Amino acid sequence: MIKLFIKKLIPKKLILLYHYLIARCAAIWYGFPARNMIIIGITGTKGKTSTANFIWGVLTAGGYKTGVITTANIRIGEDEILNTYHMTMPGRFTVQKLLRQMLKENCTHCVIETTSEGIQQHRSVGVYYDIAVFTNLSPEHLEAHGGSFEEYKTMKGRMFAALSEHPRKVLAGKTIETAIIANDDSQHSSYYLNFPSDKKITYGLHEGAGYQAEQILENSEGVVFEVGGRAFRTYILGSFNVYNALPAIVIGDLVNIDDNLIARGLASIKKIPGRMEIIDEGQDFKVIVDYAHEQQSIVHVLQAAHKLKKTPDAKIVILLGAEGGGRDKAKRPLMGEFAARLADYVVVSNVDPYNDDPKQILEDIAVVAEKFDKSRNENLFVIEDRREGIRKALSLAKTGGVVLITGKGAEQSMIIGRKNIPWDDRTVVREELRRLFQQTH
Repeated sequence: MIKLFIKKLIPKKLILLYHYLIARCAAIWYGFPARNMIIIGITGTKGKTSTANFIWGVLTAGGYKTGVITTANIRIGEDEILNTYHMTMPGRFTVQKLLRQMLKENCTHCVIETTSEGIQQHRSVGVYYDIAVFTNLSPEHLEAHGGSFEEYKTMKGRMFAALSEHPRKVLAGKTIETAIIANDDSQHSSYYLNFPSDKKITYGLHEGAGYQAEQILENSEGVVFEVGGRAFRTYILGSFNVYNALPAIVIGDLVNIDDNLIARGLASIKKIPGRMEIIDEGQDFKVIVDYAHEQQSIVHVLQAAHKLKKTPDAKIVILLGAEGGGRDKAKRPLMGEFAARLADYVVVSNVDPYNDDPKQILEDIAVVAEKFDKSRNENLFVIEDRREGIRKALSLAKTGGVVLITGKGAEQSMIIGRKNIPWDDRTVVREELRRLFQQTH
């Protein structure tokens, strides 16, 4: 509370200057490691973590030792740990320390999930991007940007502007070209493509994209698709993951990786922590943990769930919630609407309320779900305690159905008020499935 009070007293420009100076000091302290690697930045509202991991898979298959920093995981070559910082982009000294460690371990590339808040707080200073990837854009973190979607959009643009703001890198005697890779199916792609770079490449599912995915076939094992007559597959569930795989194919081509190795790299990603991750304790229904935390991602995971049902009359249960602490409040009713439309049972529970009123966050979702034919204590349940919510969602499951536990993915903590509580949805789901199994046998 004292920290929040002091922040209110100090002008925002002064706070941001402090963040900038800290970032510069961090880069100097660790010797500007990003100058000696090819840095791939990924920004957008959804899909960044999956995209980063697919890129890692392709580069690794092509023989390039690669580092990754994402919301869910951090990789240094083959070594992987979960991101325990509760921030997509960790603090400035942490980012630079990780980059230095990657360089020391002979990584030639690093993929960094880059957020608007991270850019605003200068966590990207000293990162020196060479390739910038834009995934998509929808309202999120707007309160951190004065409630302005345009400010949110523009802030992300700074990553693209950064491509031309540092001297060209020369690595292993080769001058590194800059590139912008953008989702052509997004109405906002043209904004990011307007920034200067040596190469500009688009991808998407519709005609006109430089890399167009076609012949998409989704099944219970993943997705198969074609790009320019080349066949690829991913083992991550949900056809929406084709969008997340396409930038990896583009980058594979940029660094001249053989088609077979690109395909092998994509297929090598069998699990991304908390991203359409199946939790199997021998139950006769599917349980999936996913980070989905806004309207479009909720729709995508529910559409995938319908295709994963064993029978047409099998039931779909979703647990969802929304964050406090400056996240976009306008998304809550939309999440309530589409959860009610596409799921048979809806459980609304805590995600990360921060200092906001948890009950108000849940009600913002639940009252709209009621408008779309959901009834409390019949097929709509509001349960503040997340473990109790997960327990309820699993108890509603039927044979052949699907239970989606959304909102946190593989995050390692939950923030309620001033308390930072150790938490992992996947662990809790496993515990509750075992408990349920014991009760029924």
